[in-house]
Amino acid sequence: MGDTSSLPAPRPRWMTALAVFCLVTVVFLVPRDLFFPATRDVEVWFGFEVHGRAALLTAPLHWAIFLLGAYGFWFQRPWILPAAAAYAFYVALSHLVWSEASPNGHGWVAGLAQALLLSVPGVLLLRARRATPRGGALG
Repeated sequence: MGDTSSLPAPRPRWMTALAVFCLVTVVFLVPRDLFFPATRDVEVWFGFEVHGRAALLTAPLHWAIFLLGAYGFWFQRPWILPAAAAYAFYVALSHLVWSEASPNGHGWVAGLAQALLLSVPGVLLLRARRATPRGGALG
């Protein structure tokens, strides 16, 4: 019999779900950012809205982030869990800033509630990373 110790661990379902989520997000974002004026003309970075040409030019950065996430989760790259956790915390902080800085926001209380809720995936991703053996396959 052959040695099966070098075979990668099967990808956990939750990681497959996150890869699919990232890919579906790109499929949703690209047409939205290119063809629908109400959303095409606004992007949010670090909680601050950019409009018009700046929004259109920076939208591909969001697509790239989610494509990289899809790749990382699908192929179980060791960097994906800390990177995805960091992105989740970035999104949480951005919601807090946006809620206070944007005229479309609903104030710091709503922003804090959103930030706390959106931090949960970051915490779960960090816990999954701690449960992964160092140098071992993700899962």
